[in-house]
Amino acid sequence: VLKIYKRQAVVSTQSTGEHAASIELKDPDQALKVYHSITNQSVASDDEAKIKEVELALSAMGKLLAKQNKSKELATLIKSIRPFLGVVSKAKASKIVRELVDTFLDMGSKTGLEIPLCLECIEWAKGEKRTFLTQALEARLILLYHSNNDYSQALNTVNRVMKELKKMDDKQLLMEVQLSESKVYHTLGNVPKARAALTSARTTANSIYVPPKLQAALDMQSGILHGEEKDFKTGFSYFYEAFEGYDSVEHPYALDGLKYMLLCKIMLGVPDDVHALLTGKMGLKYSGRGIDAMKAIADAGKKRDISIFNNTISDYNDELKKDPVVQNHLKSLYDNLLEKNLVRIIEPYSRVQIAHVAETINLPYDIVEKKLSQIILDKKFSGILDQGSGVLIVYDGSESDQTYTYALDTITHMGKVVDVLFKKAQKLS
Repeated sequence: VLKIYKRQAVVSTQSTGEHAASIELKDPDQALKVYHSITNQSVASDDEAKIKEVELALSAMGKLLAKQNKSKELATLIKSIRPFLGVVSKAKASKIVRELVDTFLDMGSKTGLEIPLCLECIEWAKGEKRTFLTQALEARLILLYHSNNDYSQALNTVNRVMKELKKMDDKQLLMEVQLSESKVYHTLGNVPKARAALTSARTTANSIYVPPKLQAALDMQSGILHGEEKDFKTGFSYFYEAFEGYDSVEHPYALDGLKYMLLCKIMLGVPDDVHALLTGKMGLKYSGRGIDAMKAIADAGKKRDISIFNNTISDYNDELKKDPVVQNHLKSLYDNLLEKNLVRIIEPYSRVQIAHVAETINLPYDIVEKKLSQIILDKKFSGILDQGSGVLIVYDGSESDQTYTYALDTITHMGKVVDVLFKKAQKLS
């Protein structure tokens, strides 16, 4: 009779959890009430079935609150489950807390609760002597300090946690901290140190299994640093890997990966590839103002029109200037497009007034004159500036005669041959 009763209790609890999951889409508020009823019940430490059900309900409830953007309720849930955590094993408790905290932080809501909640959970973990959980939460705290522009605190935490992790040989967490260190140094503009930290993270990752989400984060950071070094071809490859990794776990950062892929194509001077990428499967699945901004910039590049570029910057200010990765390349984009626009305007002429060029491009005279001088010095086209009359004289581009270069190369090689023959003749004599 006792066995039958226990079995019925398990079936009843399971059906309650399944019922909550089935009504999430139709009635999320009712589903939350059902999850609350499961998680609020008292649980004995030897009742494995009930512990499992409460664990699943907590996970589902956390995800549902995140979907509804209820950050305060999720923070309250994380604090309220501590009596239950005292019942389960330390490993299981660490897994539950880390999953819920990760769900809360991945929401990206700027509520101001993130750092206090993380610090409170760290203090609780230290009080319970849960070392692994403490270090896992401190690894997330580094990213919170980074996003909050508190870089000194982030680096101090990195140095402290790194020493502890090297003693304990927790390679996955060590890799996460090294990746966070790379992000902090990149934001501070110290690319060599960011590159060194990323290399350390990749070396650590080679000896362990890396989950897809974490591997995508590594690839994303690699692509960003290659972009800083103007190696956009390699950067595109890494962004593509990052996009696929985030896409496989349906993470919102997949959209950023696609945006940076498009940025690489624009920087490489192949704006037509942007439309080719977006007409495929990924373009149908992902859309938004960030992608629209990249398309508009690609159109400006294709038409070699600086006015379209300036309009795009003003229309999509939040998507472009508030993204630090795109912001770093905006000036370079502007300079490249300005050069192309000027070349397009002066192409039909052999002699043109600088004032007319400035009026056509709708920019101040002195800026246009300075840029034309730079283009001539960089040998982007042949011509001279007659500043006395305010005229640009354009020369027809002529191919350089390589005859003298080839003749000099031949003489150099012949000299080397004669030297070798002379040395051999000396040995014979």
